[in-house]
Amino acid sequence: MPTPPRTPPRTPPRPARPPRPPVRTEPVHRAPVRAAPARGHRRRPSRPRWGMRMATTLSVVVLAAGGIGHAVVTSLDTGINRIDPFKDMKNRPQAGHGMNVLVVGTDGRDRITEEERKKYRLGGAPCHCTDTVMLVHISEDRERASVVSLPRDSYAEMPEHTDLTTGKHHHAHPVKLNAAYAEGGPSLTVRTVESMTGVKIDHYLEVDFTSFMRTVDAVGGVQICTAKPLKDSYTGLDLAAGPHELDGGQALQYVRARHVDGAADIGRMQRQQKFLAALIDRVTGGGVLLNPVRFREVASTMLSSVRADQGFGTQQMLALAKAMNGFTPASSEFVSVPIGEMSFPVKGIGSTVKWDAPKAQKLFQSLRDDRPLTPARPAAPKGPRPVDVDVAPKTIRVQVYNGTGADGLGGRVDTALRATGFDTTRAPRTAPGGREHARTLVEYDPGWDRSAKSLAAALPGAELRPVKGQGATLKVTVGADYKAVTPVREREQQTGQFEAVRGDQVVCP
Repeated sequence: MPTPPRTPPRTPPRPARPPRPPVRTEPVHRAPVRAAPARGHRRRPSRPRWGMRMATTLSVVVLAAGGIGHAVVTSLDTGINRIDPFKDMKNRPQAGHGMNVLVVGTDGRDRITEEERKKYRLGGAPCHCTDTVMLVHISEDRERASVVSLPRDSYAEMPEHTDLTTGKHHHAHPVKLNAAYAEGGPSLTVRTVESMTGVKIDHYLEVDFTSFMRTVDAVGGVQICTAKPLKDSYTGLDLAAGPHELDGGQALQYVRARHVDGAADIGRMQRQQKFLAALIDRVTGGGVLLNPVRFREVASTMLSSVRADQGFGTQQMLALAKAMNGFTPASSEFVSVPIGEMSFPVKGIGSTVKWDAPKAQKLFQSLRDDRPLTPARPAAPKGPRPVDVDVAPKTIRVQVYNGTGADGLGGRVDTALRATGFDTTRAPRTAPGGREHARTLVEYDPGWDRSAKSLAAALPGAELRPVKGQGATLKVTVGADYKAVTPVREREQQTGQFEAVRGDQVVCP
């Protein structure tokens, strides 16, 4: 049976916050643009999918919530490579409310060791390209971060530009979204995303994937829970169902994997979002923010390969630190842009991902208007609140045995379990052996361990015992300690019109 999830220590309550200072996003003097390196021969099948490099950069914002002093943040700021993705940009979208950060992940295989290359199957030459694009919106009140994943193969209309590698001038033409970086670097990437979304980008962050592994290791690993086995021969990912504590290399395999099911890139983006929520949970709940030494270690690792615009500096970090004090997974929400057609053919380009234009427009309008993407939490019901479980009670078959001398107790427990939704046999029996059981026992086949946990939640204090070969029916032997059945219900995933989820809905329970 998988080791139960380890609950990370939570930070103590903090005093009330002073009024939040504004975060400046107005343009400042920027350094000259840096040309993108020349592209090598790109063999698409072997190119890795560095999905979660954005976790590093977004966590810079989260780490800033620790309120670390100006001198520490200033010293970290000096290590960031600066670029100017906004130079000479015209006809930009109108600014909305809140702050929008475009986060991209770039190929950095030239900085990994040969041992890592073999162990984590990172073969091939660097392609100097981007496979991950995410739009992060931080609300004006600094209470919420909305992360929107943009598929790398999204159909896009690239604006008129000059190719930084060849020097050739191009008129506006259709491409896949990830081609913008290869042809025109950060500036063309920003222009393309603004054109597609109508959202004005305030800041740009670019991360090399190699710092991703170091960052995960620096925070002590990240816990992931998976409902089914995940195996991907391309990345080497091999996880059994249940909770796992991933180190940097394993985390890289997890977020790169796209061959574990038929969902391909969409499933990969969902796992990336789940991982980011888990990383935020570890950073905000694992003591990193309260320990200046650990903070500096983690932040230095994160920033080791970041490139950012000149406007995102010390002052912005400190303002966000004061404003976002208390940030948790529940403060974040994740969504992928609505898809209309997964395989939209384009002559000369191949298969692209075409967005659902009406739904996408509503999504980005919500960002511009600074509205949450997830629905409001429902009001708490009157009376005892049912315990949320991962497996629906109606799918769990239960046979009840009376392990006490109390007449009719087995029938009462069978009725109570059926009332909260379990599929009982309605034929309770006397426990074999004739002995008195002091403690209620739940026996289950190891293949049904998640169902057993859901059943045990309805019987507080019950002992869980795996029995190989028992099959799909779970057995409950009622002991003398039995008091009552606790109502349970399947964990709700309220996603609203955009199918967005909050971070606390996807971390391990």
